[in-house]
Amino acid sequence: MGEVIVITSGKGGVGKTTTTANIGTGLASLGYKVVMVDTDIGLRNLDVVMGLENRIVYDIVDVVHGHCRLKQALIKDKRFEDLFLLPASQTRDKTSVNQEQMQKLCKDLKEEYDYVLVDCPAGIEGGFKNAIAGADKAIVVTTPEVSAVRDADRIVGLLEANDLKNPKLIINRIRPHMVKKGDMMDIDDMIEILAIELLGVVPEDEFIVVSTNKGEPAVLDKDSMAGQAYRNISLRITGENVPLMQLDANVGIMKKLRKLIGF
Repeated sequence: MGEVIVITSGKGGVGKTTTTANIGTGLASLGYKVVMVDTDIGLRNLDVVMGLENRIVYDIVDVVHGHCRLKQALIKDKRFEDLFLLPASQTRDKTSVNQEQMQKLCKDLKEEYDYVLVDCPAGIEGGFKNAIAGADKAIVVTTPEVSAVRDADRIVGLLEANDLKNPKLIINRIRPHMVKKGDMMDIDDMIEILAIELLGVVPEDEFIVVSTNKGEPAVLDKDSMAGQAYRNISLRITGENVPLMQLDANVGIMKKLRKLIGF
């Protein structure tokens, strides 16, 4: 029996879908059987980030409403045998899948997959509640901006209120030189505000834009710093104790690292 991890954020545009794609690919590269579920119904971006947009026939709404079998809707990745995507629908809205349907879907998927990664829509509305309904664990993604951290704090509270205790934190798009100058929030400050364990820090990396446009997750590129960060995060999810990357302005990070435990 696998586990369901919802990847969420309070604010849109913090890199949640990119994070889902990279962690999913990272776990698959480690030999795990992984399925990524796009629950951002009405928008649908995970297929583009994975470069699988041309292979979609059925989607999550078709599955929960019985228009097709689950296996018919799953899209196999081009690079890994055991990596799959269940895409969202672009023509329906977030009310098309309810909490009970999501719980059943997650239960069915984790019987076959080691990891079920649910890409959650941003915000705290119905789409968020549906997306977390079948999750066992949660990862909160934020960027070092006051508004994003404030919204992430709200999400942490909602996750814990819905029995998703001890969510983990990924800080995305950190710019060490701006942190050093005091122009960007410090990692320690964000951890203190959110009061959850740090799972990883992803540096700002122009390669992410290139890889997203190409449908090639950065985690597969050995020269990408963000890719290395996602490889490390994937290992930590599996229980490995991997040090954080050395960033220019990571003073104080290492003491937080010592608190990290297997996810």
